Amino acid sequence: MQPPPTLFAQITGNLYAAEFARSLKQFPGTKPPRGLTAYDQFLALCFGQLTYRESLRDIVGCLGSKPTLLYHLGFRGRITRTNLAYANQHRDWRLFESLAQTLRRRAATLYRGAALNVAVPGMVFALDSSMISLALNLCPWAYYARSRQAALKLHLLLSLQGNLPAWGVVTEATVADLNMLDRLPLVAGAYYVMDRGYMDFVRLYRLHQGGAFFVVRCKEPVNFKVLERRTVDESRGMKCDQTVRLSSNWSAQSYPEPLRKIRFYDQENQVMLVLLTNNFSAPAETITQLYKNRWQVELFFKWIKQHLRLRAFYGRSENAVRSQIWCAICAYLLVAILKKQIATSKSLNEILQICSVSIFEQVPAAELLASANDAIPPANDRDDIQNTLNFNSL
Repeated sequence: MQPPPTLFAQITGNLYAAEFARSLKQFPGTKPPRGLTAYDQFLALCFGQLTYRESLRDIVGCLGSKPTLLYHLGFRGRITRTNLAYANQHRDWRLFESLAQTLRRRAATLYRGAALNVAVPGMVFALDSSMISLALNLCPWAYYARSRQAALKLHLLLSLQGNLPAWGVVTEATVADLNMLDRLPLVAGAYYVMDRGYMDFVRLYRLHQGGAFFVVRCKEPVNFKVLERRTVDESRGMKCDQTVRLSSNWSAQSYPEPLRKIRFYDQENQVMLVLLTNNFSAPAETITQLYKNRWQVELFFKWIKQHLRLRAFYGRSENAVRSQIWCAICAYLLVAILKKQIATSKSLNEILQICSVSIFEQVPAAELLASANDAIPPANDRDDIQNTLNFNSL
């Protein structure tokens, strides 16, 4: 009887060969290395992410320790450090970005209808960015003058139904956050929750015209003319709920329609917040709760930087760094898809820990995860970030 595929093959098998071929056709590359296909490179980078490998030599050494299982892992070419380094430097990183978008669509289908702690009819997205620090002496091409360091910036739109990346782009560190509003995919009826770095009335009006709702923290001071006041429950921290219109000439031209202004006091963080939205039907408490959920995207950045390889990189070139960033997101999505398919109650962190030591096992994933030791300390004792993010709700 033929044994089941390895755990690694069960994880990466959620990316179909036809989908990979379509993406490869869009970005075929110029000079592929001998004996190493694009799929072998993708598998090697995902292997490094799932098993916490620190270098290309580390990846090749671990794979070389199981030569009889390489075929069962999915590899068909010759895996060497030279081949991987050459591929990372020359094979177009946009291939892996395309693969991440393919996996994102599959994950979004599986997690559709996931529970959210706010009762709203549409989808809810949180938009934010995070710096990915690089070594300046190794990556001088990414020099960031403001901090005198090297860095790239990952802009991400996180779907709060499942905490899954819905859209993303990697840019130079100097690119302003609000510029991403020009590239953002719009879904009519969806809610886009943003911090004050995205408050640009021209761009917000485009979201409004596209049929989307936004909730953004207001930069103060901004001049408003109050059109209507609504009663609020001050015992829950609400200070005001108003219909306003921008009063300055330039702002009024940028956003000519009324806005809803909500001021509330966040008791947990002891800060007064002012929110602007174009939604006038939802209760004020719902709008404030939507903004509080924006913190999920901040925690997502912390999670992937802690549990995936985004602090140390396998190559020094821009192409190699960008390839590794997108492969990290692909690895996250592959594990999230597997979690949903086998309907396990384990968190993504627990799944990654089990995968790191059982990646060569030829046992069904559901059986392997079910038989794993359940006497693991609770997440709040083991990982405060994991406890705050609460990926068990996925």
